[in-house]
Amino acid sequence: MKNLTDEDIMLQVADGDLNKLSIIFDRYHIRIYNFFNKMIRDRVVSEDLTQEVFVKVLKYRHSYKNGNFASWIFTIARNIFSSHYQKRKKERNHLINDEIVGANDRIPIEKDDEAIEHLQKALLQLAVSDRELIIMHRLQEIKYEQIAEITGNSVGSIKVKMHRALKKLKSIYFQSIES
Repeated sequence: MKNLTDEDIMLQVADGDLNKLSIIFDRYHIRIYNFFNKMIRDRVVSEDLTQEVFVKVLKYRHSYKNGNFASWIFTIARNIFSSHYQKRKKERNHLINDEIVGANDRIPIEKDDEAIEHLQKALLQLAVSDRELIIMHRLQEIKYEQIAEITGNSVGSIKVKMHRALKKLKSIYFQSIES
């Protein structure tokens, strides 16, 4: 089974071999969970959204047409995140503000913890689209080509957007350290 590609396994799932879905789950559930958790920083919601991705994979297995599987599943994850974000927009803004204020009350024990905390705060201040790009490329290690496929943009456009998003993150990060 380890020699089969994700695409081969998903085609078998699409043909009705639902037992193979466990292989897909084993290969992708941590990556999908980490994507959600970096986007919203809520473990319980991230678990729920991850579960929803695999429910959709099962439900829409017949729509898979042998393309890049990672792009296909992250497109599903991105759409689920977008739906979740739209439903929880007001509540989410309130949670982010509470989290930033609450984070200021904590005293980091180590310098590395402090740097990570500043970076996480800076990430949360970015627009969702910028944060999503940085998380997909830098933290999930998804290639520009796959991100382009997931988002429906050209590779060149993704590179430009990534450059701009990193520039914004750098600016926010250093402003938060100075204050």
